[in-house]
Amino acid sequence: MTRVGVIGAGAFGTALASVARSGGNDVVLWGRDPDQIKTMRQTGENKRYLPDVPLPEGLNVTSDLADLQESEILLMVLPAQHLRGFLANATLPTTAPILLCAKGIETGTGLLQQDILAELRPDAQMAVLSGPGFASELTQGKPTALSLACADPQTGTWLQEVLSSASLRLYLSEDTTGVALGGALKNVYAIACGLVVGAGLGESARAALMTRGFAELARLASAMGAKTDTLMGLSGFGDLALSCTSLQSRNFAFGEKLGREGAFGTGKTVEGIATAQAVLGLAERQTIEMPIAQAVADVLDGRQELEQVLRTLMSRPLKPESR
Repeated sequence: MTRVGVIGAGAFGTALASVARSGGNDVVLWGRDPDQIKTMRQTGENKRYLPDVPLPEGLNVTSDLADLQESEILLMVLPAQHLRGFLANATLPTTAPILLCAKGIETGTGLLQQDILAELRPDAQMAVLSGPGFASELTQGKPTALSLACADPQTGTWLQEVLSSASLRLYLSEDTTGVALGGALKNVYAIACGLVVGAGLGESARAALMTRGFAELARLASAMGAKTDTLMGLSGFGDLALSCTSLQSRNFAFGEKLGREGAFGTGKTVEGIATAQAVLGLAERQTIEMPIAQAVADVLDGRQELEQVLRTLMSRPLKPESR
């Protein structure tokens, strides 16, 4: 039995903790809100983020970081914009590998979560988990496959063996950059697809956005060191396909509501909102043109209406598909 600590009691953190516990591990799930944790203990479920899903027996939920000190593995499931502040102030076990499980890019710096971890905890062993998986389906035991990337093959294999289960299959990679970028960048294109669906522009428009969006994603990620095979796999194309076609995706659902109602309201973390601006900064550094990401950022910032953005995209100079 391996001691697993999960940091972040949102929907995905709760789902990963539940799967790890159901797989026979000793699991502690930490959340920062004592009231939420108290309610989870009383009701046996995460009513705020994953309602009507019972927590597995023996899962320890806590708001005390001291309860994580015996962890042999740490799963970090915090929004990208909160990771730096948490790492700067938290006392964590020094020998436990840290598996980064959230998708996003830090605004302002343009850093991936692994870069933030390397900056603040340079001695930590790091791995990245990403791919096409919804929290609700994980907790229901529905088959899910994700990518687990670790630069150290021995550590990666151990994490793969500990965290895989009858319903969760983890595929191993050493390309941490590719796995992290695929998961972060696809959020922008999920918002874009939601916008066109919400505006009633049709499935052909969605297919075009998915395809050209993936081309943009791949150009930037490759320039930053990602491997093509990684981008064509679960954490790249696989995650993009799922997120651009399902209302279970918070980014797609946000875009769909915005396209349909012109409403920005959301009570859940939508990483693509912050990622859109961060992506443009990365693209500028790499001198890569990303018109779809630019269009999403323009709509979110109120610089252009959706109709204006579509006219701009459709009037761009004609060119070969490979460019």
